[in-house]
Amino acid sequence: MQKTILVTGATDGIGLETVKMLAEQDHSLIIHGRNPTKLEAVAKMVIDNYGIDVATIVADLSSIHATQAMVAEIKQRFPVIDVLINNAGVFAASETTTADNLDVRFAVNTIAPYILTKGLLALIADDGRVVNLSSAAQASVEVSALKGNKSLADGQAYAQSKLALTMWSHALGLAESQKGSNKVIVSVNPKSLLGSKMVKTAYGIAGGDLSVGADILVRAALADEFLTASGQYFDNDIGAFASPHPDALDSSRAAELIKTINELIILQ
Repeated sequence: MQKTILVTGATDGIGLETVKMLAEQDHSLIIHGRNPTKLEAVAKMVIDNYGIDVATIVADLSSIHATQAMVAEIKQRFPVIDVLINNAGVFAASETTTADNLDVRFAVNTIAPYILTKGLLALIADDGRVVNLSSAAQASVEVSALKGNKSLADGQAYAQSKLALTMWSHALGLAESQKGSNKVIVSVNPKSLLGSKMVKTAYGIAGGDLSVGADILVRAALADEFLTASGQYFDNDIGAFASPHPDALDSSRAAELIKTINELIILQ
């Protein structure tokens, strides 16, 4: 059955490979990118090679306002979405502070997918899914860093932002399942050190086959093995559902994190 699937960060890396895999299965795609030229090139490639429906949406996910505008545009353009894949992410950047005075890793890796998930959840089909790209790199979140009041090294900022994503994914996913919803919110480590631009920049290595990461995102989006996975964490380093960092299972820490994110969104 054809699904309508939104993929963020679709112009390179795991996002692009995921788009190709979904296109091969004839799904209708909404692809997001920050660079209009790159995004249109990917859209043309998909149309030329696969002959499927593809729509594009441009947004800078480091901006809270731009992310909120993206939500509004999607609601206006599309009556329903079956799957949201929050793939876009940042490890290192020449400028780490955003226009909202936040660390760009928290802005893109944590806050933007939260805004998209919360904003689009009502648009997602009753049996739809939200797949959040997590990481094996997870470190306890310093609230001062999340608020933009403390600078962190690239690795620490990335690890904290990915744990923050995993924490709210667990909390929101459990909330959905507990109210009897069939919607699934799941976080996925696609596999460590895959050959993305991020890994090459961060570690100076070629990395592994990107299709490994794309394959698990496609499975999380569509496969029956994820039907009851809401709130869970899938670790593709071991190829199974697993326990995330202990903080992700701490309801009080998760509540504090979500409260802080909501306050940051309101302040902007």
